[in-house]
Amino acid sequence: MVASLKPVAETLDYGQNLKPGERAPAPYAASGAASRGRYHAESECGARSPFQRDRDRVLHSTAFRRLTYKTQVFLPHEGDHFRTRLTHSLEVAQIARTIARQLRLDEDLAETIALAHDLGHSPFGHAGERAIDTQMHPFGGFDHNAQSLRVVTTLERKYLAFDGLNLTWETLEGLAKHNGPVPANSPVAKVARHIEAWCPLKLDQWPSAEAQVASLADDIAYLSHDVDDGLRAGLITFEKLDGVPLAGPIANEVRAVARDAESGRAIYEVTRRMITAMVSDVVTESRRRLAKLTPGSPDDIRAAGHAVIAFSDAMTLDLAHLKTFLFGAVYHHRRVLDVMEKAENVVRDLFQKYNSDAASLPAGWREALRGLDERHRARVACDFLAGQTDRYALAEHRRLFDATPELG
Repeated sequence: MVASLKPVAETLDYGQNLKPGERAPAPYAASGAASRGRYHAESECGARSPFQRDRDRVLHSTAFRRLTYKTQVFLPHEGDHFRTRLTHSLEVAQIARTIARQLRLDEDLAETIALAHDLGHSPFGHAGERAIDTQMHPFGGFDHNAQSLRVVTTLERKYLAFDGLNLTWETLEGLAKHNGPVPANSPVAKVARHIEAWCPLKLDQWPSAEAQVASLADDIAYLSHDVDDGLRAGLITFEKLDGVPLAGPIANEVRAVARDAESGRAIYEVTRRMITAMVSDVVTESRRRLAKLTPGSPDDIRAAGHAVIAFSDAMTLDLAHLKTFLFGAVYHHRRVLDVMEKAENVVRDLFQKYNSDAASLPAGWREALRGLDERHRARVACDFLAGQTDRYALAEHRRLFDATPELG
């Protein structure tokens, strides 16, 4: 009896004993082998786990390719090196894999959720989302997280047997709940109703640890890289970072050793150190929470009643101050606002045109309007617009209107 017990070190190991590069999924990690399946039954792939297959379907989707020309903060034409939604999603996925491996989680599921989390974003970033949401207010509003679910369950049309990508329950749960429990009347909950009818998502619970990892990887990626892009764009300087939590102390360390205090190398060093600090904090705090919870299965994570993957309280406070700084210094910089105000007008014009004039839509989308009421017709116009890239939206505006603003 005694001989069958696990060694104490193994029992208490939440990744701290892993060697560099070593993989050792824990019992609390999601398992493709025990997946709850897909909405449409399919035979399994002999070469890939269900989550690897999900990842590949996301990577090959039309919506994913379109992220190449969708704004993160700066429009793609403003510079070749600024982030787009695509490069952001790839960076989130890399960080998610790193954290997942360190915590003995399923890297493939964390990566898949990270790659898919922004598929529903409209053109022109959050400015475009605000404009569509305003126009859609009488018809149920617009939310990019809900739209991501619509993309993978309905709007992607590549397969002969079904609409959407027919992803596993675990990936769908992660997309729906990666930011935490979902209110019953939220846009995400409304889109998720047909999934719930098949296999309940338990929207009032926290998601898998892998989904929680993807959410924090998103924060790590955008905070560090918005500092990077802001410095490269000249909207902020190393001096302006002085006193800003996390970024400020790191910038001062870099300035003390860099030959050129604001060169590209120095800026990258700030970004690199920020990512390292945030990842280290997540891993340390999450191991502490895992050790306290001692989960034996993925459902123990879901039923914990709180986030198990998290920043420490000190880091959470620092990041709140950093977000406030970026909000004023970058996102609401006059140069950014001027461009985004014009972009909002472009999106508003397009929605109103599509919603009032079916002939302005491509043939396939016009056909989709047939027999629909006002609310559902507006949703079709919204779906067409939300899927557009920045450059396609501008081309559409030039096609449909006499004057199109120059962005930039």
